[in-house]
Amino acid sequence: MTAGRQSVSIAKDWCTPPAIVASVKATFGGAIELDPCSNEYSLVGAAREYVLPETDGLKAPWDAKTIYVNPPYGSDPDRGTRIIHWFERIVGAARRGSEVIALVPVAPNTRHWKEYVFPNAAAICFLAQPRVRFYIRGTEDPKGAPMSCAVIYWGPDWQNFGREFRKHGAVVPLHEAHLPDADLTLDRLWAV
Repeated sequence: MTAGRQSVSIAKDWCTPPAIVASVKATFGGAIELDPCSNEYSLVGAAREYVLPETDGLKAPWDAKTIYVNPPYGSDPDRGTRIIHWFERIVGAARRGSEVIALVPVAPNTRHWKEYVFPNAAAICFLAQPRVRFYIRGTEDPKGAPMSCAVIYWGPDWQNFGREFRKHGAVVPLHEAHLPDADLTLDRLWAV
């Protein structure tokens, strides 16, 4: 966790709930090609999964058409990484033509949202469930996450994402949003 918050769990493997995994797969036409931050308890079932310490998902190739990311939300002092590094990789993959969906904390006041979500993502689903119940070591956490979460989509078919994810919360398309400090719409930025 960041901003002086203490982690509520010593577990580092907070796995995506099955209902969200099902919607990610449906958005991608039935399968996820790459999960770059997987773990031994993951429910994602991607064709290719990167698991530490064998494979560092921030260093390994993201050469897949469909990518699902549930990144570590805090800092990793051993590797010197933070969540912003995952956002950098997400946008890089999207710019190369991958469709990417990420489950992340709602943090629109942060640099990573301002630089990598608002000017680059196609849509956001703000989850209606107030505390996502991640799976820890294969078991649903009854308390739920200590923060609000969103599912973000980078890709060309935000309408398909919206149809699938509206059952989870409010889907907000970003394709016609205006950036506060620029005279460009996100449509024009995406095409650059």
